[in-house]
Amino acid sequence: MISTLLVANRGEIACRIFRTCADLGIRTAAIHSDADEGALHTRMADTAVRLPGAAPAETYLRGDLIVKAALAAGADAVHPGYGFLSENAGFARAVRDAGLIWIGPPPEAIEAMASKTRAKELMGLAPLDAQDVTPADLPVLVKAAAGGGGRGMRVVRDLAALPAALEEARAEAASAFGDGEVFVEPYLENGRHVEVQVLADTHGTVWTLGTRDCSLQRRHQKVIEEAPAPGLPPALTEQLYALAERATRAVSYEGAGTVEFLVADCRAHFLEMNTRLQVEHPVTEAVFGVDLVAEQIRVAEGHALPAERPAPRGHAVEARLYAEDPARGWAPQTGTLHRLTVPDGVRLDTGCADGDTIGVHYDPMLAKVIAYAPTRTEAVRRLAGALERTALHGPVTNRDLLVRSLRHPEFTEARMDTGFYDRHLAALTEPVPDPYAPLAAALADAHGRSRFGGWRNLPSGPQVKRYEMAGEEHEAAYRHTRTGLAADGVRVVHTAPHLVVLEVDGTRRKFEIARYGDRVHVNATALTALPRFPDPSTEHAPGSLLAPMPGTVVRVAEGLTEGAEVKAGQPLIWLEAMKMEHRITAPADGTLTALPAAVGRQVEMGTLLAVVETD
Repeated sequence: MISTLLVANRGEIACRIFRTCADLGIRTAAIHSDADEGALHTRMADTAVRLPGAAPAETYLRGDLIVKAALAAGADAVHPGYGFLSENAGFARAVRDAGLIWIGPPPEAIEAMASKTRAKELMGLAPLDAQDVTPADLPVLVKAAAGGGGRGMRVVRDLAALPAALEEARAEAASAFGDGEVFVEPYLENGRHVEVQVLADTHGTVWTLGTRDCSLQRRHQKVIEEAPAPGLPPALTEQLYALAERATRAVSYEGAGTVEFLVADCRAHFLEMNTRLQVEHPVTEAVFGVDLVAEQIRVAEGHALPAERPAPRGHAVEARLYAEDPARGWAPQTGTLHRLTVPDGVRLDTGCADGDTIGVHYDPMLAKVIAYAPTRTEAVRRLAGALERTALHGPVTNRDLLVRSLRHPEFTEARMDTGFYDRHLAALTEPVPDPYAPLAAALADAHGRSRFGGWRNLPSGPQVKRYEMAGEEHEAAYRHTRTGLAADGVRVVHTAPHLVVLEVDGTRRKFEIARYGDRVHVNATALTALPRFPDPSTEHAPGSLLAPMPGTVVRVAEGLTEGAEVKAGQPLIWLEAMKMEHRITAPADGTLTALPAAVGRQVEMGTLLAVVETD
């Protein structure tokens, strides 16, 4: 029987596993890099062990250090979470060789399925040879053989772009997973990403716990997931179950896993088997009424699953909240997460706490929000409403995109596919600023202050405050009167530092205000208070290319020097942030007049990287 369990991961998944362990009476141990010393998962665990290492992201990839940490913490079992070492057969063996219980499938099953190329061969399929790709095969997907999460993947629509895509995917895969192997497969433009959750014990029982639809993706990483996958014909669903069970039994699988497919034209195309728990497992838990982590632990302890799986009920939808800006190429964002609070009635899985710093070392996911209801319509509506009312103060996030996605007709009518954001991203990220947010912010700031230093018998001009909102400058004008604050076009009903009530055309509107330095959050709208007199030293010359996020310069285009002629769209610089590579391209045809960027240089958001002067 397991008494103490160490989680070989960090963040949200570690916290989620610790909650189940607390319910089961199992003591917990966390691991952490120096960057994570004060992280939520280290505070939740009964004990925490530091992993030494210079690069924070790499510490969690050191299986030898993690095994030592488990022994030092007195653990008798290791749960790998997901990502990092969860699909590493060598790590699973090292855990077992140390006399510890491995909460996962046998190393042999991991080896058979962890490489997507070997998994396809096991299922009687074969990837394309990159050298044999022809125009008739396009579009194709370059894909990392190891790992997941959208890293090491590139869609290629032009044969001439294939060599560069292969090089970029290899570099990203090597950075993220320590394995640069990639392969090529056909890319289905309008397929749905559907997967089957499996759970198997050591006594020969395999459960297929329904389907999940994960079609809404950015950079091949899932954003919104739901269970069951809507609108699948019964015969196709049974085929998916049969294929998933076949893959599970083929490798004598044990524990929780996921078999993934692309579905198009009522046909299922096998993608891969993830030999671990998936990020989106909560929707399956909600529909089947099970705790998959608890079941993983019971299977590892040798317990048998009941012969019959539990019956599904209702519908569940999950949205992933990321610190990223979808309108700027999904650029990751950093900074202090001042507040994250969701309304009652939904589940929040997070590894963050108010006041935490969102850094550059790890994936930018802040949390998962999950809604359950008897029907899909109710679950989708509940999740959209909860996200809209979530207090989320800090870096720019994808929250507004999630709300709009959940309310888009293609999604509400279950007509979505993996090309959803390719078609709709521009419309979904179109700014819709609240015109009264700047005024509410200004009135909250002015509450309790008096403009006058002495009595005057003449009316005075309005006070004016300036804010940046949705990339544009806005002014808010108000006046101090004998009865309080006033503004043109509205009736000021109530003002306080954290709440303003305005009456607009006979309708009252409430505005909740939170201020953190120059950053102001008014309901779901974020503003930046602007100084009365801008600092000219902060202005940049036309054609300046600024770092869209904090990161490290990992590449500069070969032969690129000051004075070089560049073409619009030409890749100039590559930044690595949160284990992903981001290209900085020339905005127009012109001449490179400055190139401060250098390989290895760490930059903050807004750092000048290059200047391209147009002809």
